[in-house]
Amino acid sequence: MRTPRVRHLARLLAGCTLICTGALPALAHAWQPEKNIEIVVAGGPGGGTDQLGRLIQSIITRHKLLDVNTVVLNKGGGNGAEAFLDMKLAKGKPERLVIGTNNVYLLPLVARLGYQWSDLTPVAAVAEDDFILWTYQDAPWQDGRAYVDAARDNPTKMRMGGSQSKDVDQTLTLLLNQTTGSTLTYIPFKSGSEAATQLAGKHITSNVNNPAESVSQWRGNQVRPLCVFSQARMTYREKVTGEHAWSDVPTCKEQGLGIDQYRFPRTVFMAGGVSAEQQAFYVDLLRKVTQTAEFKAYVARNALVPTFLTGDELIAYIEQDTARATPVFEQAGWLRK
Repeated sequence: MRTPRVRHLARLLAGCTLICTGALPALAHAWQPEKNIEIVVAGGPGGGTDQLGRLIQSIITRHKLLDVNTVVLNKGGGNGAEAFLDMKLAKGKPERLVIGTNNVYLLPLVARLGYQWSDLTPVAAVAEDDFILWTYQDAPWQDGRAYVDAARDNPTKMRMGGSQSKDVDQTLTLLLNQTTGSTLTYIPFKSGSEAATQLAGKHITSNVNNPAESVSQWRGNQVRPLCVFSQARMTYREKVTGEHAWSDVPTCKEQGLGIDQYRFPRTVFMAGGVSAEQQAFYVDLLRKVTQTAEFKAYVARNALVPTFLTGDELIAYIEQDTARATPVFEQAGWLRK
């Protein structure tokens, strides 16, 4: 028979067990989505942003990183502004992600779009694109400095092609003009692939495509890289052509072009009004995605810069990039009044 003291201790232990086990689920189970996830792509089907969104979806599915399904939706209107405005209107809904670039924070500088990037919740930058100054294969200039000198001496014939207007390619062209005193004429095309085709046909004298946009023409001996807008040479040493690798491309800084580095990030945002716990869930999810063999192969195949920025680092990146672009936009007359 139990004594009163023993029965009292037993009741205390039973009460502690109930309290402890009742508290554990709240501590052990962090937030996770219960509804299907929408991955909204701020670009049209087939483009680089679309490819990234669908890669992320396939990795999540293949590795069973979520207990819910994912669907990719393209909303590329207004250079991606459609997707970001849609995300603003989804305030408080954590089951949506939007994949973009620096367009998420630069577009509101040049147009009244009904949103600011601060209306959204930054999750991560998962990679960066380098930009290369390309010319056609048998062009007379052998490096970036010679090309810029030719553009300064004979500006009417020197035409720079690029993807879209008031976007990253035209911004870089303006920076190049400002830092070198050249007066390159910018010709906008629908995409980087179209700009690559136009350069291969010698309809323009240069473009500033990222590596993936012109690699086919480089392999086909139709175009060649003059320099990369980076502080250091690219790290990829596998041969792209019979003789050259990405690591053989000199930096534009080496050639005295005055732009130390120019890149754009591949960004992922959520709607505003979500909790820190929900934001942290997606940071962890994307970290897992970027650590897979499939994602690393994608980065290498497209000669991207391996990057993973979150939190204060990502916000600082956005602020610095915005500060650099703002005076360029102002001088060009693009700033929204």
